[in-house]
Amino acid sequence: MAIILKSSNDEDFEVSPEVAKQSILIQNLLDDIGTTSDPIPLPNVNSKVLKKVIEYCEHHQHDPPIIKDEYDDVPRRSDDISPWDEQFMKVDQEMLFEILLASNYMDIKPLLDLGCKTVANMIRGKTAEEIRTMFNIKADFNEEELAQIKRENEWANSH
Repeated sequence: MAIILKSSNDEDFEVSPEVAKQSILIQNLLDDIGTTSDPIPLPNVNSKVLKKVIEYCEHHQHDPPIIKDEYDDVPRRSDDISPWDEQFMKVDQEMLFEILLASNYMDIKPLLDLGCKTVANMIRGKTAEEIRTMFNIKADFNEEELAQIKRENEWANSH
């Protein structure tokens, strides 16, 4: 029986139970209420993002299940992204952050990790100023405060 997911803008997506249950949120809901023909509302995920999340889940539906205790203890790396996943994450920044928010809300840990690895790779080797520019972040310190911080942390920049 197919599961129907309803996006925040009321678009329905029909997916297999294997695809839907990659979301711990949906898996727990289905465990609590059993199978349902009613659409499962996802008020925090719009249809454009949900379509992308479903694409990821469909591709990874046959991956071995992650055992929570083992998964939490595994050291994280950001250079072990598969070619398919790397291509999948070639999206604009807005979509990247929407995927991060959706995977966090829907509790899809592998997708959340993939998004975080992608961001980590984007900022690797960049200065704070380059990162602020990349993500359009306004500096929160005035020149005087910035000079004070640099003086207090000179040790961090001496190699």
